[in-house]
Amino acid sequence: MKRFTIAVLSASAMLFSFSNPGNLPLKGTWRLISGTTINKKDTVVTDYTKGQKMLKIINDTHFAFLRHDLSKGKDTAIYDGGGGTYTLKGNQYTENLEYCSYRPWEGRSFHFTVSIKGDTLVQSGVEKLEDLGVDRFIIERYVRVK
Repeated sequence: MKRFTIAVLSASAMLFSFSNPGNLPLKGTWRLISGTTINKKDTVVTDYTKGQKMLKIINDTHFAFLRHDLSKGKDTAIYDGGGGTYTLKGNQYTENLEYCSYRPWEGRSFHFTVSIKGDTLVQSGVEKLEDLGVDRFIIERYVRVK
């Protein structure tokens, strides 16, 4: 529990340091570079620049994400995709997942806090799906694709 509290406080401090007042410029294409998942007592950090690539595309009303392995399926085939609508109020970002390659996640909403500093987007929040046994805090760092 102590590790979880420290991780959440660290994430909160990082988010405040990345604060961007006013309307956040979310629209565009973003590449996921790292993700931190805090699940009860376990913290896992994933480097998404090694062996895989994930993009998130955001327009005026919708978002989509695509992830695949870079070995073209020769070692371990990875392909995930999904998307739907979103809302943004200040720095509160909610994804309404309408389509997902893992179908049990469809029809769910996920609430996040987002911040942008320069070309870096940080998205953090709780993913909780009781019926699937998912209850974790995530922090994702994206860089804008130019």
